[in-house]
Amino acid sequence: MARAFVKAGRRSIAGAAAGLLTAAAAIGVAQVVAGLTVPASSPVLAVGQAAIDLTPQPVKDFAISTFGANDKNVLLGGILVVLALFAAATGAAAVRRLSWGLWGLGAFASLGLAAAATRPDATAEWVVPTLAGAAAGAFAMVRLTRAAVALSPAARSPAGPPESSAATAPGELEEPAFTYLPNPDEPPRRPRRPERRQFLVASGLAAATAAVGTVAGRVLAERYNVAKARAALRFPAPAAPAPPLPPDVDLRVPGLSSFITANDGFYRVDTALLLPEVDPATWRLRIHGMVRREVVITFGELLKRPLIEDYVTLTCVSDPVSGPYVGNAKWLGASLAALVRSAGPLAGADQLLCTSVDGFTSGTPLAVVLDGRTLPAEGGLLAVAMNGTALPVAHGFPARMVVPGLYGYVSATKWVTDIEVTTFASAQAYWAVRGWAQQAPIKTESRIDVPGSGASLPAGRTPVAGVAWAQHKGIAAVEVRVDGGPWRHARLAAVPGIDTWRQWVWDWDAAPGGHTLEARATDATGYTQTPVQAPPTPNGASGYPSVGVTVRR
Repeated sequence: MARAFVKAGRRSIAGAAAGLLTAAAAIGVAQVVAGLTVPASSPVLAVGQAAIDLTPQPVKDFAISTFGANDKNVLLGGILVVLALFAAATGAAAVRRLSWGLWGLGAFASLGLAAAATRPDATAEWVVPTLAGAAAGAFAMVRLTRAAVALSPAARSPAGPPESSAATAPGELEEPAFTYLPNPDEPPRRPRRPERRQFLVASGLAAATAAVGTVAGRVLAERYNVAKARAALRFPAPAAPAPPLPPDVDLRVPGLSSFITANDGFYRVDTALLLPEVDPATWRLRIHGMVRREVVITFGELLKRPLIEDYVTLTCVSDPVSGPYVGNAKWLGASLAALVRSAGPLAGADQLLCTSVDGFTSGTPLAVVLDGRTLPAEGGLLAVAMNGTALPVAHGFPARMVVPGLYGYVSATKWVTDIEVTTFASAQAYWAVRGWAQQAPIKTESRIDVPGSGASLPAGRTPVAGVAWAQHKGIAAVEVRVDGGPWRHARLAAVPGIDTWRQWVWDWDAAPGGHTLEARATDATGYTQTPVQAPPTPNGASGYPSVGVTVRR
């Protein structure tokens, strides 16, 4: 009995290794084919995108708040772990019955096919990488499983037939018995081990296929890299330059967020596992739907329009109170309102359903775009540059929307290629379907940057500083209080307009002990930030930001 358990354990370990190598080889081949066709059609990426779409909202909120910009890497890592466990279990089953392993492989391939075929921008070629990977995986599984079975103790035993003489069940791999009659006059000889060599060779080929395929897939995907096209762009001088920044726009308090957020430090929240690489030479924007005439514009034609510069703060609706998902930049682009008006919106339309190249959609209130109260040329930008350079790929190159006053999920579509003029009643965008508000004006908010939560400070005069924002309205005042005491007015930095955040600072005479600092902002309409704590869902977080500090004697 003990011997049977040992035999089963060794066989399962060999099978699990065979299953892992099978999965690796399948993914490697799929990566190559995806590199030759559509990089985003890789089965791992397709399944990951499907997971993003199907994940319950509370789980998404947890991932964003816990992992931040690394949430997508965590997701991909989790998918690979699950795949590895499934592959190991499938391989262990395959050494007992090959058909079980092939059924497991088929199940996972079906998942990949379903994920790829249901992507919003999928075409027929999206299923090719998964099919190729499944075929390679089936071949690898047969070879590796047979080698693993031959490697098992019973298969290489010189002592005679297997313990059980029962007939091999249909579909089960038969284990050959190698028997011989020893010569009593000769010393015992160690049997040859061609089975181990066979397994090692098959394993090495599978591992090499996985490694070469993964590297080749990445190299092939680089064909779509737009770094050179982005670097070669030259933009004409703006017809409406950004206003000069006032000298005291930045209070220069150590640790305080700078007025302009650097491109590489600007927050990124989107649903793209693989950043779309869109060549400006092939980019098109189509405006259609409830319009008098359909408009299609190329990137070259976009740059010939009057370009506008302005400073605008963007805020993600997922940003919790005191969160990091807000940033300010100088944007360059064409008037979005002018583009929409060129198509002639029909009466009754109230939404711009904007679609990214990867199929993501956002719903922007048409009235906000056409109201004429924001940028010099009204209603936001179809932006092409950020802080003086072409848009980074991670922030929407070659063109994205920037509409002040609204949370990003309804106003800041990256890689935008399609705008349908429609109604909120007839079309729901990506996040609206998942329970978020269809119209999402940004709430008046503030954040304490300095001191940080948990800081230990010396007693005496110390700055309490942060930023506040109320895009479309402007910040009129910020107040700070200590331990629930009276509110004290902070000193405000200058700003070039109402659509940016505003720095503030209050000089605190800190007394020894533990203290809680809170802040609140008042916008130019007279509305003061609410103390009512609310989560980001469904229309943005609210509540006073607070930090706890310790003041040393």
